[in-house]
Amino acid sequence: MPESPAASAGADPAAQLSAEDAKLVVLARGARARISAVEGAAVRDQDGRTYAGANVALPSLTLTALQLAVASAVASGATRLEAAAVVTEASTLDGAGHAVVRDLAVDAPVHVAAPDGTLLGTVRQ
Repeated sequence: MPESPAASAGADPAAQLSAEDAKLVVLARGARARISAVEGAAVRDQDGRTYAGANVALPSLTLTALQLAVASAVASGATRLEAAAVVTEASTLDGAGHAVVRDLAVDAPVHVAAPDGTLLGTVRQ
């Protein structure tokens, strides 16, 4: 179930996001760039700790960047997410990534940005 980003099209993340949420975009960009991945993501947990990851595409394992970032958070003891960011070449947020964020946070914003960091929108549920 892909989700389309809402509002804030074409804006600079620093101008539209809080400092903490803009940091998530920076972390997601870094995770993506490190391995030249299609997608990078970062999440912030209930204690303010951040986790980042890039999509994984192996013959025996496929994860979206958000799935990996959330799995890292859970493995470190996170029980709730405050916010998430995805940097992607795609025009929509992957449904599987969105679902895993919702497992730990019904109302956390998921910011979607282009590879250059331009905020495409924010998905809330």
